[in-house]
Amino acid sequence: LNAAPGRPPRQRVRFLPAPAPGGGGAVELVAARVPVLADHPLVRGPRFRKLKIGAGHRLDVKASGVFVLGIGHGNKLLADLYNCHLTKVYTVGGLFGKATDDFSDTGNLVEKTTFDHITREKLERILAVIQGTNQKALLMYSNVDMKTQEAYELAVKGLIRPMGKSPPIITAVRCLQFALPEFQLEIHCLHETQQYLRKMVHEIGLELKSSAVCTQVRRIRDGIFTVDDALPRTQWNLQSIQEAIRNCQLKVETELEETLG
Repeated sequence: LNAAPGRPPRQRVRFLPAPAPGGGGAVELVAARVPVLADHPLVRGPRFRKLKIGAGHRLDVKASGVFVLGIGHGNKLLADLYNCHLTKVYTVGGLFGKATDDFSDTGNLVEKTTFDHITREKLERILAVIQGTNQKALLMYSNVDMKTQEAYELAVKGLIRPMGKSPPIITAVRCLQFALPEFQLEIHCLHETQQYLRKMVHEIGLELKSSAVCTQVRRIRDGIFTVDDALPRTQWNLQSIQEAIRNCQLKVETELEETLG
């Protein structure tokens, strides 16, 4: 920001001495516009000495993907979006056949197991059970009477979600790829942590009479923000950030109006 072109200094009118037209060493005062020295960079110093930046839903060191930041007034909007309790979407990679102490493929190996008996149909059956169990939890923590008109209208808008604290909830899960021993899931969830998703992969392995570790956790959507909205490291500059803020402004306003009124 400080390297960006600044506004020109203010101008003020001052009466400066100048030689009189008649010569002879006479001096007269002439009105002139001169820059205000208080606006000079050497006097003023850096325009920005402090910039408030807030972090949205965090990612741990082993995860990647969409990470939302708020700048200035955007910190207030971040808090409002957090109160919307929007769903986040991850792609999670898994590997059957081994277990580690931290449920990731880089942890200390605990055991090795067989996995030849696992099929995609068995995996999808487990995923269906997980989704069904979590769907009941979603309805319980949403505090909405499912027999009312309000519940119907919220369901149509896709707004049935817990509007307060709750345990991690999986709203949807499906298998994207399956090629033993590897598999990849797409998980829609609320109030999760990345470690919770790794543990979920471990528990899927146990349910299938085997073991599994998590090889990747990548967030591809955080509420209204997707990978397409995210800036890669090579675009972390003032112009790209300003453009990203402008592009997302309408989406943020629309979501807050629909959810929080």
